Amino acid sequence: MTAVPPLVVAMVLGAALLHAAWNAMLRSGADRLWSVTVMCAVGAAACAAATPFLPLPAPAAWPYAGLSALLQVGYCLFLVSAYEKGELGQVYPVARGTAPLLVAIGAAVFAGERLAPQAIAGLALISGGIVALSLGKDRLGLAAMRDALITGVFIAGYMVTDGVGVRLSGHALSYFAWMTLAQGLPMPLVYLAIRKRFPPLRPDADTLKAVGGGIMGLTAYGVVVWALSRAPMAKVSGLRETAILFAAIIGAVFLKERFTLRRGVCALTISVGAILLAG
Repeated sequence: MTAVPPLVVAMVLGAALLHAAWNAMLRSGADRLWSVTVMCAVGAAACAAATPFLPLPAPAAWPYAGLSALLQVGYCLFLVSAYEKGELGQVYPVARGTAPLLVAIGAAVFAGERLAPQAIAGLALISGGIVALSLGKDRLGLAAMRDALITGVFIAGYMVTDGVGVRLSGHALSYFAWMTLAQGLPMPLVYLAIRKRFPPLRPDADTLKAVGGGIMGLTAYGVVVWALSRAPMAKVSGLRETAILFAAIIGAVFLKERFTLRRGVCALTISVGAILLAG
């Protein structure tokens, strides 16, 4: 399989840092459903402003953009549910750890991609290292584990969907903008269905944090979609999961979560796996 270009590697690693940061903002929020709704609305607003200046994606890409938007709504809901039950350092590894292997399988089935033995070893190390972080005395409860695993399935689903869709679109930025718009617009209605009222808007620190998280999330996944148009899906997904390294540090420093020797060893395992996967 073709190696990932250095620019793509650097961009995806930067996106991983941003992704870990906005997840920390979401986990630290008092009302996580409200926070993720505002974050999605920020992304949709930015993309609504951009779409008039972009060409339309090719017709073949529209079903993928729609499916990805639907999967990402499910992802947001289960991610919020998981964070209600567990810490960032517990939920994030499980949710992200299930994705690379599933993306590799999906890419092989739907896009004809094949993994070299080195890449398979990298995927095994990444997935094994991240899942191992969920074990031990501070492991997740069953309900949180269930929600985190389902979140991982949604991640794999929208990654494969976008990997195919962006290649059919003819214009990566346009595809991303319309997909994000389709995902963000329904979120206030989803909030309404759950809470029986629209999400309130208030000029306070929580709103500022949610807006910042929305900008980070928009930038992070925009880079990933761009990378999917230029590199194999499984490799992009594997590199993206190095976000767990950043999440572990952010969780320990800013959220006061424990960073044990076991978590450090698992983080090193993930790093080695990412190097193998991108080689």
